[in-house]
Amino acid sequence: MNAPSPDAHPYLRASTAGLRHHTRAHTASRAAADRLHVDTLHAHLTAAHQLLDQLAETTRPPHPAAGRHLATAHTRLFQAAAAVHDAFHLLPIADQPPTDTGCHPDRLPEGPPVLTICQRHLAAGHAVRRKTTPSDLNTPLHGHTTTCSQ
Repeated sequence: MNAPSPDAHPYLRASTAGLRHHTRAHTASRAAADRLHVDTLHAHLTAAHQLLDQLAETTRPPHPAAGRHLATAHTRLFQAAAAVHDAFHLLPIADQPPTDTGCHPDRLPEGPPVLTICQRHLAAGHAVRRKTTPSDLNTPLHGHTTTCSQ
């Protein structure tokens, strides 16, 4: 088997480098998260969620155990995106006091980025629910075993 070339997956590596840079900059500034910040993070998580979905689908036939682990990661990443989505709606709108702006489809569109994050989250939720049971979505990670050896 050939080793991956150093230029394999350059956009994924650039995205990871961007996250690392942002983490260092945020650590230095100690600024609280704002809605734009959380919306951007949600976009990143849902993009990674889509990638994991595709990887799990293509990995499972030749490597079932690895595919199951990727599918589990897919579910956990959706749970993380759901928590970030909920946090978005709990953050105050810039220069306004906090209000209950949860996802209420009957009141949308509320305007960007609320509409954008809700549409993105609904699409991710639809994708994960096609392949995941409600009990899987609500199951904590406790009890998960790993095959890594030290």
